[in-house]
Amino acid sequence: MLELENTVIGFIGTGVMGKSMAEHLLKAGYSMIVFSRTKEKANELLDLGAVWADTPKAVAEKANVIFTMVGYPSDVEEIYLGENGLIPNGKAGSYYIDMTTSSPSLAGVIYEAAKTKGIQAIDAPVSGGDVGAREATLSVMAGGEEEAFKVVKPLFELIGKNIVYQGKAGAGQHTKMSNQIAIASNMIGVSEAIIYAEKAGLNPENVLKSISAGAAGSWSLSNLAPRMLQGNFEPGFYIKHFIKDMKIALAEAERMDMPVPGLSLAKSLYEQLANMGEENSGTHALYKYWKK
Repeated sequence: MLELENTVIGFIGTGVMGKSMAEHLLKAGYSMIVFSRTKEKANELLDLGAVWADTPKAVAEKANVIFTMVGYPSDVEEIYLGENGLIPNGKAGSYYIDMTTSSPSLAGVIYEAAKTKGIQAIDAPVSGGDVGAREATLSVMAGGEEEAFKVVKPLFELIGKNIVYQGKAGAGQHTKMSNQIAIASNMIGVSEAIIYAEKAGLNPENVLKSISAGAAGSWSLSNLAPRMLQGNFEPGFYIKHFIKDMKIALAEAERMDMPVPGLSLAKSLYEQLANMGEENSGTHALYKYWKK
């Protein structure tokens, strides 16, 4: 079990979701060292008592439980395996938890590399967006050794509500791919439903009251459709990162010889939006596809 007084948490990546997740851990009383490519994004955490580190190496040298929440698999690879990264500079007995949505195969490589240093690596991507991160209601899907998962589960419980051990290294990332596949097609349906209601001359807010409580109900319909109607396309999750996730899922599906027409369509629509300059908008900006 991780004792509060003997645990120093490292947190790498303090963006839209990472900052809120780190804040919950800080407020629980843990000592924390943070690193982010843009230091300004960590200022609120530093004001709460976190200590700044200049490199992932500096985090590895001081922390014994390290969370990462960054953008792309290439970032994950550099942070974990690079010369100034976590594993080459880490301490035996540490726990490394990657919450980035990344490649299942990379999660396996990181697990094996960490194991040679006596470090436990867990892939634990999350779902729930900026709202889930702020309210500590994220879904956490974890892969790695089950005993290691049990050790860090109390930390997961500070940032999420639905915490499930999925299996060996990479299983968390595969589960997140399933999640993203479900969201991709659902977001098309949510956007088309709202546009249809508007074109039919209905009050879309009233339509939402009816359909979100019935069989069509979904997280996206309840949480993101209202933002569409408000014209608020600030990111809970960036379109550019969703495209990255869909590419990973498509590659994994191809390896399994599985056709994914819904996912393929969603990716093509989102790439069109990105080409329109919407890559830094939230995923619910798919609504704008019909408004172009």
